[in-house]
Amino acid sequence: MSFRHLGSVVVVFLLLLCPLQHGLDSRATGSPIATSSPVRNDVARDRPTPATAEAPWVWPTGSRVVDRPWEAPADDYAAGHRGIDVGAPLGTVVVAVDDGTVTFAGQVAGRGVVTIDHGGGLRSTVDSVAPGVATGDTMAQGDAVGTVSVGHCPAANPCLHLGARLDDRYVDPTPYLPAAAWPVLLPESAWTG
Repeated sequence: MSFRHLGSVVVVFLLLLCPLQHGLDSRATGSPIATSSPVRNDVARDRPTPATAEAPWVWPTGSRVVDRPWEAPADDYAAGHRGIDVGAPLGTVVVAVDDGTVTFAGQVAGRGVVTIDHGGGLRSTVDSVAPGVATGDTMAQGDAVGTVSVGHCPAANPCLHLGARLDDRYVDPTPYLPAAAWPVLLPESAWTG
């Protein structure tokens, strides 16, 4: 089985698990998609939809360079990129984008993942991280959750994948963040290295 085919199988498998998330308790199952774990009352608050978000989050690595943007799938099972890839060197500290409770910290398909429930149906997930937190930990915005590790992007061009879910639907995390610094292409004559 080719790596590409295996990757497709893993994605389809994970997507098929999504409908099973209702009624699960992440503390008992360790599932990154479980949604019934408790959230602190001071964290739960009404959240804007992605179209009207006022950037309450912070960038998870300090970098605002987006190597690959959100690509909306045509439907729930279609190809797409359900998050953004933030360029960051291996070992870079990853922080919580907002206050919340860790609902999953562990391995998914061989990659380190941390999911934080921010209340109001909004969750963030960082992928390709060596977790430094545990399920049930209470996080404040900017608290360290781990460090960038190999996984979603190749080791030669490491990144952190940041995803968001609102009411059990993948959404573009970009509207929740301050403006990104998009890469600027320079002519070869301007290269310094």
